[in-house]
Order: sequence, then C-alpha cells, then structure tokens
Amino acid sequence: MEYRQLGRTGVLVSALSLGCSTFGDGTGPEEACAILERGLDAGINLIDTANQYPPVSPGRSEEILGEALERIGDRKRVVLATKVHYRIADDDPNAWGNSRRHIVEQCEQSLRRLRTDHVDLYYVHRPQSSVPIDETLRALDDLIHSGKVLYIGTSTFAAWQLVESLWVARELGLNRFVCEQSPYNLLERRIERELLPMAQTYGFAVVAYSPLAQGLLTGKYDADSLPPAGSRFARMEEFPVMKTRWNPRAFSAIERLRELAADRACTMTQFSLAWCLQQPGITSVAIGPRTAKQLEDNLSSLEVVITDEDGAAVNEVVAPGSMFAPFYKADFGPHTYRW
Repeated sequence: MEYRQLGRTGVLVSALSLGCSTFGDGTGPEEACAILERGLDAGINLIDTANQYPPVSPGRSEEILGEALERIGDRKRVVLATKVHYRIADDDPNAWGNSRRHIVEQCEQSLRRLRTDHVDLYYVHRPQSSVPIDETLRALDDLIHSGKVLYIGTSTFAAWQLVESLWVARELGLNRFVCEQSPYNLLERRIERELLPMAQTYGFAVVAYSPLAQGLLTGKYDADSLPPAGSRFARMEEFPVMKTRWNPRAFSAIERLRELAADRACTMTQFSLAWCLQQPGITSVAIGPRTAKQLEDNLSSLEVVITDEDGAAVNEVVAPGSMFAPFYKADFGPHTYRW
C-alpha cells in the first residue's frame, strides 16, 4: 500500500480508503467487520463514513463501524473520518446543515455511535450558502480545541468556496480545511478544471469518491438491459438523480473504456480505480465494497500501472475536464450574506 500526505498535515493516509456507506444497507455487521479487517490487513488506514449513512437508516453505518473497530481493536492505526450536513430528522427544521448547533450536536452523536473520543477527520458533507462560512469554521475550530476533532475537511465544495474558507480562516485565526472529498471518475472529470489545480496550489488533500461511478465503471451494466435486482441503478425510481447517469453518452464511453481494460488484461473495475489512483493531485480514492469479494477486486487495482499511452487513450474517449455522467450535486449558489 502506498501512503500519501494528507494535504499540509503530517498525517499519512492510504492511497485507497475504505468508504462505509453500504454498512447497514446491503452489508451487515459480520460482513462489514470482515471487510474492515481485510482492508486494514491490506494497509488501508483511512476509513470513511458519515452520520447520514446509509440514507435508509442514518447513523447505522457509524454504529456498525464503531462496533467493528472495537472488535478488531485497531482504532489507533485508523485515520477515522465522518461527516455532517444532511437532514437527520424530518420534524426538526434545525436537524440539518452547517450551523454551529447542528455541527456540535451531530459530532457528539457520531462519537457515541463510533465508540471513540475523537474523529481524525471531520467533513462538512456539502456547502450551504445560507450559513456564513465563519459560523461553520468557528464551530469546527471549537471541536478541534476540545480534542474531539483533529482535522477538518469538506465534500463537494467548489474551488472558490474553498479559497474563501482559507481567507476567512486566516482573517479570524481559525483552523483551516485540509481536505476536500470530490466525485471523480472516468465519466466525471470536472474537478480537473479548477478544483485540482487550486488544491495543489493551496495544499489541500483531495479524496476521490464514486471512482466507479456507482458501478457503471465495473462493466456489470448493459444499456439495453434492466439493472440487476439489488444493484444501485435498480433504485432509479427512488433516487431520480441516478437516471441522469444512465444515459447513451455514458454507455458509449463505457464500451470504449471496456476495450482499454481488456487490452491491459485487467477488469474494468481495476482499470478505473488504477486510473483514478494515478491522476495528479489525488491523495486517496474511496472505495465502497459491499462484499469482501468486491474488496479483493478493488485491492488488485494497486497492481495495475496506467501508462502514458493508456492515459492518452482515455483522454480520447473522455476528454480532460469533461463529464459524461453527473455526480456533482451541491449548493454552489451565491451567499446570502456579505462581509
């Protein structure tokens, strides 16, 4: 396993990180514990969840992960990450967002579910233009000073929002964000336009999520057939945004990418992850296996080398900075406040 520096911090994280969004939704406690133990044995040390995972039962992922970490007994070697933002209760107008109230409350709840006294990396899961960034940063800074959080990050923020956060942190003497988690895969390359150059300039780590485009890049789907029962895309009616990703342009690119993977004598999953791992500016790639078998296939991507010729061939299929299946869904609107 390769280890890379987490932005401007002194922490080293594994090139592959383990996402736990399926824990509690398709992956039960025993399977989750097996996945976690195998991942740790393979050298993965960055473990990622959220208070909202899985959406069908928010908080369950943290509970299962906390129990598994306690059973395995390897909390000290884990760089544990969780997130805050999404709605937790439908009957409470304050049970979501980036306000001080919600952040502090949910941090306490996450620590309880994870059975730990601190998280190593605490993400703001999405931007919220109606909440001043100084309120969010002050709350996170207090959590750092209390020892409940070591580092703070963001997920799916725009480059300009991160630069603004740096200015505010410096102006007010607050701890700054050190990491951004963004959607990035062979069908969604928009972060190459501004976010990755910004991150490299200002010392942000970048963790890529959805590297397999929610399974589109595993090669298991066929545009002319219905998605297999139990798969993510079998739930398109439940999650309409997924319909936008199931489109002819994406499948045309997938067929050509499938040929490139075959030429490299690897699975499409391995090729897609290896490409992502070897892109400039990417610190870690978050995988989300539902089973131990899927984890083994994901780990094999570490052995695949993407050559310059492979990269050029990919660029002919999906141009740098382009998007064939949309994975960005965030609040990038203008702020409702002014400095």
